[in-house]
Formats: sequence, C-alpha cells, structure tokens
Amino acid sequence: MTTKNKIISLKKAVALREALRRKGKKAVFTNGCFDLVHAGHVYSLEKARSFGDFLFLGLNSDASVRRLKGPSRPFNKERDRALVLAAMAAVDAVVIFPQETPFDLIKTLKPDVLVKGADYRNGTVVGAEFAGRVALVPLLKGRSTTALAAKLKKN
Repeated sequence: MTTKNKIISLKKAVALREALRRKGKKAVFTNGCFDLVHAGHVYSLEKARSFGDFLFLGLNSDASVRRLKGPSRPFNKERDRALVLAAMAAVDAVVIFPQETPFDLIKTLKPDVLVKGADYRNGTVVGAEFAGRVALVPLLKGRSTTALAAKLKKN
C-alpha cells in the first residue's frame, strides 16, 4: 500500500476493521493532532503498533486542531500531517476526524487496543468503553509539540 493510499475514509476504515476481525487480527487505535512530528511521536506510534496487527491512527482535522489549540494552529495542514504519518512504517491507516475527540471514531471501529500517552489515566481515556483494552505508553521526556513551538517562537 502506498503512503497516499494509507489515508482513508471512515467507510474504508470500517471495512478494514471488519476484515481484520474476520481474520482474527488485532486492531489498535491511537489518535492526536501530530502538528509538529517529533521523536516522541515516532516512539509512541511504534509502541502502539506493537500491541497488535494493524494500527489505525485518528488524526484531528485542521478545524478541530484550531478549536483545541487556538487560532494559530495547526502549523501544518491536515493533508500534510496525514501524509507524514502515513509514511511511517508503524502506521497502517490514517483517518481524519472533525471532532475534538475521537469518541465517534473509536465507537465505530471498536479497536481491540486503544493506545494513549501515559499522561492520561485509564478512567479518562475517551472511548475506552468501546475498546477491548486501554494501553498507556510512557512519554519520552522533553519531547512535545508545545515545547517545540515555544522554542521556535523564542528563536
């Protein structure tokens, strides 16, 4: 599958999820804005992929990033962010979603494993009730988009 073909619609994601279920394959889901991709993102995506056979990545749309992060964000447009993420070996499919949270996407896909950074607590992970289980991945110290943005602004 080419990088561009890994950016899929919700309809295609549902069909892929059903195919994985029929084959007894484990589907993993994670999500985020991924505005400035850094080593922490690479680490968390590779770790997420290690929990199963197929990694669905929910990507916040430009409009939802603006609502979450403010009018100056995102730095990179959703299609560019999706393309960068789809190029990663750990990511099997990217689905762009317009809401602030991936609740509807998780509810629809019902992944076997829902992966978030360890800054979340099990009781606060959106959509946890629709996943087989929740896995929290440790964050890499000193790696964050907020820190990168602040450093760029300072310089």
